[in-house]
Amino acid sequence: MKALFTWFLKHVPRPWLLRFSQWLRPFLDLWYRGQKHLDPINGKSYRSFLPYGYEKTRQNVLSPGTLSLERHRLFWLYLVKETDFFSQTAKVLHLAPEQAFLERFKKLKNLDYITADIESPLADVKADICNLPFENDSFDWVFCNHVLEHIEDDRKALSELFRVMKPNGKAILQVPLDTEREHTYEDFNIKEPSERARVFGQYDHVRIYGLDYLNRLKDAGFDASIISYAQQLTDEERHLYRIPVNEVIPMGVKPR
Repeated sequence: MKALFTWFLKHVPRPWLLRFSQWLRPFLDLWYRGQKHLDPINGKSYRSFLPYGYEKTRQNVLSPGTLSLERHRLFWLYLVKETDFFSQTAKVLHLAPEQAFLERFKKLKNLDYITADIESPLADVKADICNLPFENDSFDWVFCNHVLEHIEDDRKALSELFRVMKPNGKAILQVPLDTEREHTYEDFNIKEPSERARVFGQYDHVRIYGLDYLNRLKDAGFDASIISYAQQLTDEERHLYRIPVNEVIPMGVKPR
C-alpha cells in the first residue's frame, strides 16, 4: 500500500492527485486505524502514517485520515491552542487550500472563508497570487502555506497578500525553510524539472528559503516573526502527532 501511494505521488500530476486522493482517503482512514499516532485535526488514531516526499521520501508523516503533513498538524494545534480563530468572527483568505482544512473551515459559522488558487480544483476562486482579485484591507486572516517557493516573483506575491489584509490582520506563511541556511538561494535560469528537483528539492520549486525569509516578509510591510511552536510541545506530543522539533510557523502581521 505504501509503495503504491509513493508511486502515485511521484507520477500523477498534482491536480489529478488532488481529485484521486479525495476518493482514496476514506479507505486509507479505515485501513490504517490503530493506536500509535494521533491526528489532532480529526482526533483519530492510526497504527502509522504514510510516506511523503517527491525527491527525498519522509517516512510516517502523512495522516491517512486528513492527508495532513507535519506542518499542517502544527498549524492546526497553533490555531486551536493559541488563537481565537475558531470563535471570533473573521474574514479569511486561504491560498492553495489543503484538504486537511478545507471542509472544516467552510463549516465554521464564525468565518467568511474564501479559497483561491490558480489551478487547484479545490479552490473557490481562480486567482494569480501576484494579482489577487480582492479589494485592499479585506481579510483578517490569510493562509498561504508552501506556495511561495513555487512563485518566481515571491516579493510581488507577498505585497499582494499584504495589500488585501486588514490592519492588524494576521498571515501564516509557511515555506520549506532551511534553518541551517542564512541566505535564500534562487536561480531562475534553472528550468528543467529534474534539475529543479536536484537543486531545490522538488521539481516545481524555484528557491530554497534561508533565515533571511523574515527579511522578505518585513520588506513587504509585515511585522514578521518565526514561531518555534513545535518546541513548545513535549517529546511525547511530538511523537504522538509526528511533528519534528524544528517545524516552525512564519507569521506576518499587518501594522495598524
